[in-house]
Amino acid sequence: MTLSQSVRKGDRLALARLLTQVENDTLEGRAALAELFPQTGRAHLIGVTGAPGTGKSSLVNQLALHFRREGKRVAILAVDPSSPFTGGAVLGDRVRMRDLSGDAGVFIRSMATRGSLGGLAQTTAAMSQVFDAAGFDVILIETVGAGQSEVDIARLAHTTIVVEAPGLGDDIQAIKAGILEIADVLVVNKADRPGVENTERALKSMLELAHPTRHVFLHHGREMVVDAPVKAETKMWIPPILRTVATEGTGITELAAHVAAHAAHLRLSGDWAARERARLEAEMEALLVEALMTRFRAEVPNGGFESAVQKVHERTLSPWEAVQLLVNGRQE
Repeated sequence: MTLSQSVRKGDRLALARLLTQVENDTLEGRAALAELFPQTGRAHLIGVTGAPGTGKSSLVNQLALHFRREGKRVAILAVDPSSPFTGGAVLGDRVRMRDLSGDAGVFIRSMATRGSLGGLAQTTAAMSQVFDAAGFDVILIETVGAGQSEVDIARLAHTTIVVEAPGLGDDIQAIKAGILEIADVLVVNKADRPGVENTERALKSMLELAHPTRHVFLHHGREMVVDAPVKAETKMWIPPILRTVATEGTGITELAAHVAAHAAHLRLSGDWAARERARLEAEMEALLVEALMTRFRAEVPNGGFESAVQKVHERTLSPWEAVQLLVNGRQE
């Protein structure tokens, strides 16, 4: 029996082995992915992102517990920062998810970013496909929490949850980073802390700018607020702002309900298929760039690339001139 067949039959050890093969980008892993790919496309991919210290891991833990109570199989991909010494994952998220240990309907996998930007490792999409083919209903993807480079999660997940917390002083930072633009659901976690109203107010203000549902104007010196007309054919999802206290499980039921509502909206509006196509297109582009770069490096004469780098370093060639020479197969 092949590794992919064992995964389809629910063998957890085979699943762990295949995930390692995929993460290491081995030939066996690629072959298994090709065999499993027709069985994918069923799971709901939920991304959880936000600044460090907002309580993402605790929130993922509570969401997983909620989905398990609904009878769903849950996979968790925790993308951890890479160790500067071993290159492996720090595994901090597993420490915070002890409530899920021993549950056969939950599979937690930590993976290292290995230097990739955007808070996601390049193989995260492939590992999500393995979970999908293995029959998991929900795949929760928690990103590193790197701040301004987190928007790549929106290319992978169907639903993106952006987590904020009061008292961190990063309300404006999150807004500046554009992280709110990728949010399908906004969560103010640690809502029992002082300043939650200020955080919520700042998020609402930015959402109103991004999704204008009201017009404010002066009439005889008085402020007037009028609801903007909404066309019947317009199908727009306005990200809700929810309060949670993940350590106590407060607000988790409401959050899960809004996540389910967003999935229903995507399917009804046709955005589910559109996002899936865009996600696969982005994945193909990334793989194509990697394959072309590998082929290019293999075809460049020995020392040609290093020679071009040296000339750029010596300022005798500009980077653009050096690339043009390399692409044209010439070295000077």
